[in-house]
Amino acid sequence: MKIVLYQPKIPQNTGNIVRTCSVTGVDLVLVEPLGFDISDKALRRAGLDYWNEVEVETISDLDNFLENYPGKFYFFSSKASKNYSEIKYKMNDLLIFGSETSGLPDHLYDLYPDKFVTMPMLPDSRCLNLSNAAAIAVYEAWRQNDFILKS
Repeated sequence: MKIVLYQPKIPQNTGNIVRTCSVTGVDLVLVEPLGFDISDKALRRAGLDYWNEVEVETISDLDNFLENYPGKFYFFSSKASKNYSEIKYKMNDLLIFGSETSGLPDHLYDLYPDKFVTMPMLPDSRCLNLSNAAAIAVYEAWRQNDFILKS
C-alpha cells in the first residue's frame, strides 16, 4: 500500500505521514513540486528518525504514474460524496491526497469520478488536517486487511 501526496506544502504534515507510514509498513509517494525541501530541518524534525524506515519515492507526473500503476487507487477529497469506509481496500492500493492549499487537480475528478471518496465531517466543515486524514485512511485499509504487515 502507498500513500500518495500530491504537491504537499507543509513539511510537518509530510513528516507526520512518514511516521504513520513507518509504523504501518506503508510506502510514500511525493508528487512534485513540493512546497519544501525534503532535507529541510522542520520536515526531518516532524518525521524524526522514521525517514530511514520508509520507502519514499518522488515523482513529477501523477497522471503517468496512475496510468502505469497495476493496482487500484482512490482519491480522498472533501468534495466527494462516497464514504471512504465503503471501499474494500487491498494491500497494493494507492491512497491519494491533494495539496493542503489547493487539493487535487480538477481534471482528476473528470477522469476518475468513481475513485473519489470522503471522510464524514460536520456540515460546513472545510476539511481534516492532511496527516490526520492519511492516518485515518491507512488504518481503515490496514484494518480491512487484518493488519497484515508488509513483507
